[in-house]
Amino acid sequence: MTGPDALRPRLPSPLQEVRDDRFDRRGVRLLLKRDDLIHPELVGNKWRKLAPNLAAAAGRTVVTFGGAWSNHLRATAAAGRLLGVPTVGVVRGDELAARPLNPSLARCVADGMRLHFVDRSTYRRKAEPQTLAGLLRAAGAQGAYVVPEGGSNAHAVHGCVPLGAELRGAADVVAVACGTGGTLAGLAAGLAPDQRALGVPVLRGGFLAEEVRRLQTEAFGGPRGAWSLDDRFHGGGYARVPAELDAFAAAFEDRHGLPVERLYVAKLLYGLAALAEEGAFPRGTTVAAVITGRPFP
Repeated sequence: MTGPDALRPRLPSPLQEVRDDRFDRRGVRLLLKRDDLIHPELVGNKWRKLAPNLAAAAGRTVVTFGGAWSNHLRATAAAGRLLGVPTVGVVRGDELAARPLNPSLARCVADGMRLHFVDRSTYRRKAEPQTLAGLLRAAGAQGAYVVPEGGSNAHAVHGCVPLGAELRGAADVVAVACGTGGTLAGLAAGLAPDQRALGVPVLRGGFLAEEVRRLQTEAFGGPRGAWSLDDRFHGGGYARVPAELDAFAAAFEDRHGLPVERLYVAKLLYGLAALAEEGAFPRGTTVAAVITGRPFP
């Protein structure tokens, strides 16, 4: 199926309670917000962030950005195929152009995305107007609709507000793994005043709080909702999966029958288990973890 109906989501996504002794013994109830079940190809927050951007693109070519293993690039390529919209992926690392495509980039190409590889110095400056204009010219995509890396912009933030609204009254704390901050910015805005959002960054650097504030200002004109970040659980950085984290994820899969995506979801669940052990959540707290993805391939 192609066309607008091909992006039809399953909303609201299911809310599943799991019993886990790491939480139970601390008097904490754990819920899983199964956004991984929203759509078979645009999984979790990728659907929530991309759908409003694709509507804004109005059929124009979509250009976006990512690294060699970017979930966002794969989701954008799949959306382009489903909608019949051309897509271009600007990929970090011009050295990759001479190498065989990894499975992630091969999936993008199979879904019709045209890849344009750029050196890392230029990639870091991609948000500068002059650099962006040069990138679009070099990619043959002048006049295209540009979606930022990770899909996070004002459209995406508004697209994630319903995620918070779906969880109103269901949990005291709603936690989500964060890459570029758009999901957290919208989630926090959609929650009720007595709820708070917790972001678990998967990248090092400590830059995300400023970015979430910027995104909320861009989307709403100022801050919205109660949110915080815990930077301790990135596991060394994006795409880093230490052995301890991998073992935790495998054990969680065995206990609960949930395929655990390693780059985001595993870090979120590991962080929540650690916080529960630390007593960070008072007894009687209900925590909802947003499951934003599933393992690839």
